[in-house]
Amino acid sequence: MAKSRKIIKKKKRPTLAEAADRHKLYEYSVQYAESEIDFVDDTYKSLRGRRAKLLREDFCGTANVSCEWVRRRRTNRGIGVDLDSEVLSWGRDNNLSQLTAGQRKRLELICGDVLDSRTDSPDIVSAMNFSYWLFKDREQLVRYFTHVRQSLADDGVMFLDAYGGYDSFRDIIEEREIDDNGGFTYIWEQEKYDPIDNGLLCHIHFEFPDGSRLDKAFSYDWRLWTLPEVRELLEQAGFRNVTFYWQGWDEDEEADGIFKPVMEGTSDAGWICYITAEK
Repeated sequence: MAKSRKIIKKKKRPTLAEAADRHKLYEYSVQYAESEIDFVDDTYKSLRGRRAKLLREDFCGTANVSCEWVRRRRTNRGIGVDLDSEVLSWGRDNNLSQLTAGQRKRLELICGDVLDSRTDSPDIVSAMNFSYWLFKDREQLVRYFTHVRQSLADDGVMFLDAYGGYDSFRDIIEEREIDDNGGFTYIWEQEKYDPIDNGLLCHIHFEFPDGSRLDKAFSYDWRLWTLPEVRELLEQAGFRNVTFYWQGWDEDEEADGIFKPVMEGTSDAGWICYITAEK
């Protein structure tokens, strides 16, 4: 009687999308911690005539920016605040673990709500990547701005960013090739814009050389706040000297990454700007 042969099934190799780390992809394609800290650090010095020491990063996510802050100088301390314990844990394992022991001592992560977090009074509060757009009504956003102002040091400055342009008011998909991490495609989708309440539903997808995709790696349910609204609500919260910093263009009509204070913007299809608000 013939013996039956055992069939060994080979394990299917995961696709690049299945093996991908969405937080790492985000840092490669969206977050430029070094240039962000360059701007915050230098702008604070130009406004106050000294270097800031304590920075609080609201909606800090993986704390990538906070880590860059404490790497800059031995006198720098950082605080990161975020509601998401999972993303904070990822940040500890992947970003804080890359710091020296001395740098880690100067960085505190808090799992909490930015609306009522209590910390030492920072020189700088940074709320970037349009994170404050999570607050959809004026009362809630003013409450957040007021809390920030009260928590800042006497000569503290709040830093924000914003985007806009006529493409921001429509459903659109934009793609950008990223060379890092073996190469992949970053896809930004504005799935739905509602002109009645400025509601904006957006997603980030990633596509890989093997044809696999990581759909809705991140999703955002925001209100698209316009710059006049942001300035009015900052001033209502008690801030003064609200300043907008516009990005310039190089010879190839590409964004040059240099942000300068302006009194007037330009009506481009898409723009990104920084905002400072002084206590």
